[in-house]
Amino acid sequence: MKDYFGYTDKVCVVTGASSGMGKAATEMLVDLGAKVYALDLNKCEVEGIEKYIECNLSLKDSIDKAFTEIPEHIDCFFGIAGLSGSKTDYITTFNCDFTANKYITLEYLTKRMSEGGSITYVTSTAGKYWQNYMKEQTPVIRANGWEETEKAVAKIAAVAPASFAYIFAKRCLSQFSCEQSIEFSKKGIRVNNVMPGATDTGMKDEFEKMAGGADNLKASNGDMGRLATSEEMGYPTVFLGSKMASFITGIDLIVDATNTSMVTLGLKKDVGKVPATNMFLLKMAAKMMNKK
Repeated sequence: MKDYFGYTDKVCVVTGASSGMGKAATEMLVDLGAKVYALDLNKCEVEGIEKYIECNLSLKDSIDKAFTEIPEHIDCFFGIAGLSGSKTDYITTFNCDFTANKYITLEYLTKRMSEGGSITYVTSTAGKYWQNYMKEQTPVIRANGWEETEKAVAKIAAVAPASFAYIFAKRCLSQFSCEQSIEFSKKGIRVNNVMPGATDTGMKDEFEKMAGGADNLKASNGDMGRLATSEEMGYPTVFLGSKMASFITGIDLIVDATNTSMVTLGLKKDVGKVPATNMFLLKMAAKMMNKK
């Protein structure tokens, strides 16, 4: 059988590989013959991976240590790890969801990848309106290095609920992905972004609470009437990183069943188009959450 996906013996780095979408993608990559280096705070139990590397993606030093255990040449990177903000503070959430991806890309992938490589980030439909809020995101994206990125969100982190960090980080990463697709295309490397809708992962309960209940979370997938499985998000992620998508770069692939279509046609209202760094709204949200 012809290797249409082109993963045989390719060095693939996957963050968040121990559970949910990351685990699903890791299992697929192993089945397709890839040499997978699995980064996660929790041990990756997927059989056939090349190596599990313990890594706290909210900490720069932990990332630096992890990359000493990864081959000098990387073929494919999958930035899948994420936190909802339900159980972590603003900076921890933001660093895991955005800063880690930015730092890995600029510090390591620019040096360790070559023509034919691919970078695939997993953000969220929470980030799909990033084009409307570039004035919010750009100063953070342009901040030089890890420490300056943290400083750029420090004032927001002081008053904002961590759930707002999730939204803001996903928008920042979506814009960053678009910008980096142009930079990396000069080297023949593709960069794409998957935007999952509501998915049945280990964080399902956290997202149900944030959405105001299980029914509301399911409704965010349009008329499908259910949550997606982790595998249903792993499939498009692995596809975009593969040879099958060799002329696809710079896209946001929204995977939310009919939800976006319904919003586009005016059949339902999308509540996601709100500023993520408006200080007045953030302070009000923080007060509301403190009352609960």
